[in-house]
Amino acid sequence: MSTPELNSRPRLAVGCRLNEKGQQLRVLHMPERALRLNGPSLEIVERCDGRRTVQEIISELQKIYSKAEPKKIETDILGYLALLHDQRALDFTSDQAIRSADAK
Repeated sequence: MSTPELNSRPRLAVGCRLNEKGQQLRVLHMPERALRLNGPSLEIVERCDGRRTVQEIISELQKIYSKAEPKKIETDILGYLALLHDQRALDFTSDQAIRSADAK
């Protein structure tokens, strides 16, 4: 499991989607499986939109969960993002890749 870079931008991988907000249970649908989300795991996945960096996601959640130790929040988020990436639910793009695509 490799730790994502803080300036990378996570987004759901091709074939993965989060069900609609109005539904009672929030589920991350992945090829051949699904993962029920709530609490911090849902907060993390909802922010994996390809626009926010890993650092921005960490900062937002540190504000939401301000009573928790900031370093623990960072460690937990990095671990969860790495786990989702290993399960092929997330892809990461770097700012360099985004600038290269915009230049074309």
